[in-house]
Amino acid sequence: MSATPLRPAIVLSSGGLDSTTCLAVAQSEAFAPLYSMSFDYGQRHRHELAAAERIAKHFDVAQHRVITIDLRQFGGSALTADIDVPKDRSEAAMAGDIPITYVPARNTIFLSYALAWAEVIDCDDVFIGVNALDYSGYPDCRPEFVESFQQMARLGTTRTNFSVHAPLLHLTKAQIIRRGVELGVDYLMTHSCYDPDDHGRACGRCDSCILRKKGFAEAGVADPTIYVVSPRP
Repeated sequence: MSATPLRPAIVLSSGGLDSTTCLAVAQSEAFAPLYSMSFDYGQRHRHELAAAERIAKHFDVAQHRVITIDLRQFGGSALTADIDVPKDRSEAAMAGDIPITYVPARNTIFLSYALAWAEVIDCDDVFIGVNALDYSGYPDCRPEFVESFQQMARLGTTRTNFSVHAPLLHLTKAQIIRRGVELGVDYLMTHSCYDPDDHGRACGRCDSCILRKKGFAEAGVADPTIYVVSPRP
């Protein structure tokens, strides 16, 4: 019998809970070799890059690339400009308008870099941990966006069978965590906070921290995150 051909995949890795679960899913589905790509884009929460490095080593990816771009040139987000990160917001507030932590066109840019790398390494599969539930409110996390980028990639490059995999798209945070636990993910490795302190400890009060804590609680899984101990206002 002939050997099963390799099916490589690139996983966009932020160092966070969702993208790490996505990497575990890609591994469980026998994509190999796996490549991971992170971005140093001027974000205030650069501690996530150290987490992404740890995660890449843990999963023994073939290559881990950190791409440096400067989205602070445009700003427009609390993650790339001198704008306060919202804290202590209710679920209703999170479900309202697009939050100020949205970075304009970020996923379009990230997927474009992954697509360029995919052309070079003869790869048709890219994984991204976008999620349309749990109040993220980001327009580039919608199913229509994922589908349209895939179609654009097939039309505009040599990868006519290119696929964007978003296995977490319709899962709640609790469901994502349960899936990760099933796959053996150690969430202590991950970093989700938008506004960590100088030691990388999570603030516990930004939208990302609140949704993360809520997810662990609803999943019935102990939250391993190290949070800053500070009084709530």
